[in-house]
Amino acid sequence: MATKKSKTANKKSFDKETYMEWFKSMTLMRRFEEKSGQLYGQQKISGFCHLYIGQEACVAGAVSALKKGDKYITAYRDHAHPIGLGTDPKYVMAELFGKETGVSKGKGGSMHMFDKENHFFGGHGIVGGQIPLGAGIAFSEQYKGTDNVCITYMGDGAVRQGAFHEALNMAMSMKLPVIFAIENNGYAMGTSVKRTSNVTELHTLGEAYDMPSKGVDAMNVENVHNAVAEAAERARKGDGPTLLEFRTYRYKGHSMSDPAKYRTKEELEEYKGKDPIEQAREVILKNKYATEDELKEIDNAAKEQVKECVKFAEESDFPHVDEVYRDVYAQEDYPFIVD
Repeated sequence: MATKKSKTANKKSFDKETYMEWFKSMTLMRRFEEKSGQLYGQQKISGFCHLYIGQEACVAGAVSALKKGDKYITAYRDHAHPIGLGTDPKYVMAELFGKETGVSKGKGGSMHMFDKENHFFGGHGIVGGQIPLGAGIAFSEQYKGTDNVCITYMGDGAVRQGAFHEALNMAMSMKLPVIFAIENNGYAMGTSVKRTSNVTELHTLGEAYDMPSKGVDAMNVENVHNAVAEAAERARKGDGPTLLEFRTYRYKGHSMSDPAKYRTKEELEEYKGKDPIEQAREVILKNKYATEDELKEIDNAAKEQVKECVKFAEESDFPHVDEVYRDVYAQEDYPFIVD
């Protein structure tokens, strides 16, 4: 999905190929995250761990709407983004294990996934820290004269950071080719949007900067694709940024240490009834793109792939102690680095 421009960009209807890619991609994300949660409970994964279960359409729909060369950056709920972009998930799993074969050489962990080859500029642990970085990446593309855009993901809590407003102001003033995407899953850690902001329609914050802004039902992958495709077309024409509010939901807590007792079972079940993978499944079956058995085969294949990821991670080595000094500076000709 990430290596070619979607044939259906800017269209309101989607073909079999697109829907099957969406289903495969989101299913792999889901099974990977479920296994990650299980491994965390077994203490094979340490540190912080933020799962993406329920939010898969936010990535799948964006990847299908954008083209090769476009850039991606996000916060610390970042396992699914590289997987959706085509990164082999075994390297993501190895990073979770802290192994040298991980995408960040085992030194980043859950919150700091990077993949230069797939133009993924990382997960970032500082709340809102990636927002001005995304604007900066977009400025780089503008400066170099490309038609690439940068989609910059953030959580709903990050919009309370001053860096968010500074980045929006600068991006609009300079007409930067950036798509700001708020993944509004309803809670900043354990605090609801309604308790932390007088503005609950978060996309309206863009209006202060005359930035085109809209809310998107991001439990449906078609909606995400259409919104991102429209924003990307605007950016490529030189008309500047767009703010999208992806209204989504996480089925698990903020992190693995969060029991999520601040929400009701009824609320959780309501959103599970809108599950993005199940919505895709219904369209596939309705249009006879695949049979139920064929979809089960895809699901089973994803589970087997994740098993292989775990095996790869477990068999990989931990980084050598000398690695603690590497990748800190651009050059490695420092006396404290041992070759």
